[in-house]
Amino acid sequence: MAEPAGYSGTPLPRKLGISPGDEVALIGAPDSFYDTLGALQDVTFHSDLAEDALYDVIISFVTQRAELEAQLPRLRSQMAPACGLWIAWPKRSSRVPTDLTDEVIREIALPTGLVDNKVCAIDQTWSGLRLVIRVENR
Repeated sequence: MAEPAGYSGTPLPRKLGISPGDEVALIGAPDSFYDTLGALQDVTFHSDLAEDALYDVIISFVTQRAELEAQLPRLRSQMAPACGLWIAWPKRSSRVPTDLTDEVIREIALPTGLVDNKVCAIDQTWSGLRLVIRVENR
């Protein structure tokens, strides 16, 4: 099982809502992220979005607002109804250049019919904001 990330002691896969049988898309994930997650049984990982596929969990690592604005329509279109879409952005303390914050992510995502419902520390570098399709739009 993966080591807990952040301060809660909860294993990262559980924080991210990854369960056995899930189809998980990891977009732009650093190589170290697979080690951070640890070995997971019966979870299929994809490093790209397959055309017309729907995913149970999508985690997109982005550093720039323009990158998120370009990606979000495609990410949104490939969310299964109960999908958790995680947008991961660099923490300020990471010193990775970024113009993203949780407020900027909400500003871009909420008008698309998504709503945020969770934030978590992914690792020392990345924070994540979970977005889901509004219940009335599922």
